[in-house]
Amino acid sequence: MTTEKFKGEVETLKKFFQIYCSEKHTGQYEKTYDIKYKDLDLSIKANLCDECHSLLDYAIHRLQECPHDPKPRCRKCPNPCYEKDKYKQMAKMMRFAGMKLGLTKAAQRLKKMFKKS
Repeated sequence: MTTEKFKGEVETLKKFFQIYCSEKHTGQYEKTYDIKYKDLDLSIKANLCDECHSLLDYAIHRLQECPHDPKPRCRKCPNPCYEKDKYKQMAKMMRFAGMKLGLTKAAQRLKKMFKKS
């Protein structure tokens, strides 16, 4: 996976986690993740609860270790590396946050349409 693709994947994970955690959990705090991937040094900050920080850390580690190039979607991977319980947690989080993110983007598009009128 290219470093740009990796960076995009990490940013997407961060967005999804922040949407999910802000809606479902309390006790969020900011944590900085210093991530190394090939020749990329990436630093991201995420405001999450302990449970979500732990799962995000796990997901980033799995992403760093992914042997596939190009990287398939985890759901379609021939050799899944996620533990079953972690996979279920991720799927639940992605479903919820994906819907929220999709609705947010749709609302933004509608607002933009009406502003042009």
